[in-house]
Amino acid sequence: MARYTDASCRLCRREGQKLFLKGERCYSTKCAIEKRNYAPGQHGQSRKKVSEYGLQLREKQKAKRFYGVLESQFRNYFDKAEKKKGITGENLLIMLETRLDNVVFRMGFASSRKEARQLVRHGHFTVNGRKQNIPSFAVKAGDVIKVKEKSASSPKFKEIKEMSISVPSWITVDVEKLEGKVVAMPSREDIDTPIAEHLIVELYSK
Repeated sequence: MARYTDASCRLCRREGQKLFLKGERCYSTKCAIEKRNYAPGQHGQSRKKVSEYGLQLREKQKAKRFYGVLESQFRNYFDKAEKKKGITGENLLIMLETRLDNVVFRMGFASSRKEARQLVRHGHFTVNGRKQNIPSFAVKAGDVIKVKEKSASSPKFKEIKEMSISVPSWITVDVEKLEGKVVAMPSREDIDTPIAEHLIVELYSK
């Protein structure tokens, strides 16, 4: 499957804000935004007037990069969101938010969505007792996500047991058992990702 292999920090610099793609590094002085808060490339420091289309495009790119999905995947999410009842932009964010890799990240079992995606792919989690290694798997209210017994003894997950984890209101986590539950589907108010979804809807509506 195609995936982005260039430096993650370039993506943050291109969007002009932290996308928290590298876990703890993003909170330190090593973060690229702290050192070079301008777009990468030869003309990165030049100021350009951004058009309406440019704003819409940047918002779409930012959303893709936050959740780590490719262009075709993102378009598929939008098409599905448009067909569902409710507000298209909110539907889109909820679908992205309820990807298994994002839920693992929200539960505090990974320091970034990228790490969560890798852990899921390597088969470290079960959903409702069944092994699930597809990062895009859509979780539902009532689903229980748990670290596999064989994986629980690894240093990575032993560290988690000693951490204080803050989770959104639509998720509960039992750190001792290394499991979490989706108690309800998130609403727009529950999603703190800084995305203006109406700009994405405007972009695709042209």
